[in-house]
Amino acid sequence: MNSAPTLPIRVSFEFFPPADAAMEATLWASIERLAPLEPRFISVTYGADGSTRERTHDVVTRIQRDTRLTGAPHLTCVGASRGEILGIARAYWDQGIRHIVALRGDLPQGEASQEPNPAGFAFAADLVAGLAAVAPFEISVAAYPEGHPEARSAQADLDNLKRKIDAGATRAITQFFYDTATYLRFRDRCAAAGITAPIVPGILPITRFAQVRRFAERCGASIPPWLHERFTGLEEDAETRRLIAANIAIEQVHALARHGVSEFHFYTLNRAELTFAICHALGLRPQASARRAASQELHA
Repeated sequence: MNSAPTLPIRVSFEFFPPADAAMEATLWASIERLAPLEPRFISVTYGADGSTRERTHDVVTRIQRDTRLTGAPHLTCVGASRGEILGIARAYWDQGIRHIVALRGDLPQGEASQEPNPAGFAFAADLVAGLAAVAPFEISVAAYPEGHPEARSAQADLDNLKRKIDAGATRAITQFFYDTATYLRFRDRCAAAGITAPIVPGILPITRFAQVRRFAERCGASIPPWLHERFTGLEEDAETRRLIAANIAIEQVHALARHGVSEFHFYTLNRAELTFAICHALGLRPQASARRAASQELHA
């Protein structure tokens, strides 16, 4: 049986902006549930081409204003000018937000490629340098253990990550993966390349296997054959899927912890149940005072 890791564990959680009132209620209920675990930060995604800008802003500023949590908005540079992006960053700083997740950003749906805005930042490394010049933000960037799908090669992708770190990024958060060895090999390659910033594994609990397969196809992540096998025949059995999903993620984080990983970033898909269970298995326990504070803050 796996035992809880002995290293002090830190976690962070990712959410996306809600599109309607029901999704908004689920979002804030999930944040309330996870807040007592005292995450390092809570990141809020940013739609392709800045399509959720206002909703991202509303969520992250409420987190910053109404809770004791640290909000970290995603900020992308596709389709925007330097002045526009840096203006958003300055406004965030003025509102007390000190952490930004800096990304090039996804292309709008249906577009296979896009010429960089001549007045904008061409790459995420340029965005990181621009943000670092605005204020001393804590800056997280993306990393791809299996390579970015648009990268010319694995080495080119690693070189790009190093440029982002050298430009001022604080940490890299990886794309999700299910083969622990893939992450460990990538971490070794980062160290060999002189990257000293933390390479935080991104953990995606499997709420719906078909959805994860679609995500993987878009981002170039692989789904190991054994994972397909675990979910075969469970299309109509939601309860068993949840049990297996929790077991897979708990196995994954324990395996990573045995290799010295002590910080994890969870892609929650705005649901708290699986993420809370995995964190519990890692040994994280909410404090009663933190639980009361989270409830009072969000219901005030």
